[in-house]
Amino acid sequence: MSGREKAAILLIALGKEYSSKIFRHLKDEEIEQLTLDITNVKRVDAVQKDAIIQEFYEECLTQSYLSEGGIDYARELLEASIGSQRAYELINRLTSSLQVRPFDFARKADPNQILTFMQNEHPQTIALVLSYLEPDMSAAILSKLPIDKQTQVVVRISTMDRTSPEYVREVERILDRKLSSMGMDDFTMVGGIQSIVDILNAADRTTERRVLEELEIENGELVDEIRRKMFVFEDIIKLDKRAIQRVLKEVENADLTIALKNATDELRNLIFENMSKRLSDMIKEDMEYMGPVRVRDVEDAQQKIVNVIRKLQDAGEIIVSRGQEDELVV
Repeated sequence: MSGREKAAILLIALGKEYSSKIFRHLKDEEIEQLTLDITNVKRVDAVQKDAIIQEFYEECLTQSYLSEGGIDYARELLEASIGSQRAYELINRLTSSLQVRPFDFARKADPNQILTFMQNEHPQTIALVLSYLEPDMSAAILSKLPIDKQTQVVVRISTMDRTSPEYVREVERILDRKLSSMGMDDFTMVGGIQSIVDILNAADRTTERRVLEELEIENGELVDEIRRKMFVFEDIIKLDKRAIQRVLKEVENADLTIALKNATDELRNLIFENMSKRLSDMIKEDMEYMGPVRVRDVEDAQQKIVNVIRKLQDAGEIIVSRGQEDELVV
């Protein structure tokens, strides 16, 4: 059977709930091909189905072991569980297409440990490492750098395009001697606008605002491009009523009360229009009697709501317009 035919049977076996979640991560053409293959499946016997599920499980296990500790680590664990021959076949098949990302070991480290090493490094070196780390970890490191270095790092991530594998490997060696056993033969694509957007989206609002304000002095056009791809609390006005109502179901009233403390009248009215009158009256009353609130507390509450929006967007439950080309939200 072809890989696509096996994938179709696997999706049928998993059921529509899990299969629909998998579809969200596929390209349109992949979905079309799999849909066609699924419709062509008439009957699958239990033995065949179990064999495909087992094969999928073993490949997931192999990929996980490769990511955790490299080829030697994966081979030892697989040989102990499924035998030498099967382990050899799986590793050979996966390593031909699977690229273990550089700095994989760093993703398991504490951000403060990375910061200790990185804070005195050249901004270009910091930018390279942050581009490979998960956005949450990169944001934590970026927020603790001096503001002038933050700006330099953001500029370099945004304009980074291709990096030589020799340079990547050298930085890896310095950061940690346990390098991934898989090298890359050509130039590695890393960084770019979306990379810094992901990092700033994961950062706290104070860091986000400070970085963009400093960067705007140096490169206003770059800031405009970054902001067009980001979603901040004030962008709630871009959501339609159904999306706002869905978000409000996930937001704590206490967080919403604080978040609206310094919001514009337009944004407040939009929020109040999409909740019951009783609830809106209660929040307005709480805001009135709340008294002064620290700016940091307001920003933290707003960030919690933004995180809810991003989570719902990632789950496909709401759609957020991005820039002028995306004016409709459905």
